[in-house]
Amino acid sequence: MSRPVAPNNRTVLPQGALIEFVVQGAYVKVSAVDPVTYIEVSIVGDPAVGEKALIQQAIRKLERIVYKRKYDKETLGREADRAVPRGRRQDFPSGWDL
Repeated sequence: MSRPVAPNNRTVLPQGALIEFVVQGAYVKVSAVDPVTYIEVSIVGDPAVGEKALIQQAIRKLERIVYKRKYDKETLGREADRAVPRGRRQDFPSGWDL
């Protein structure tokens, strides 16, 4: 089941978020998607906690991730550094590397 939800912080998620609940046995997986950036996060929780609390947690996590990717300059710099490909090993692999 999916539906749009308005966020608390309009600067980070101006279009709101899409929320999806998937019941898996004794727990529920809640996914939240930002329709602008298509960033998706998910949490797993106890269904007894309540739908509203699970939605709040998923929205808070999504806001944190979207904010980091859009506005946090330290994160942007680290992501660019992480994209550098590593070179190949020059020595022969040991038995543990096979």
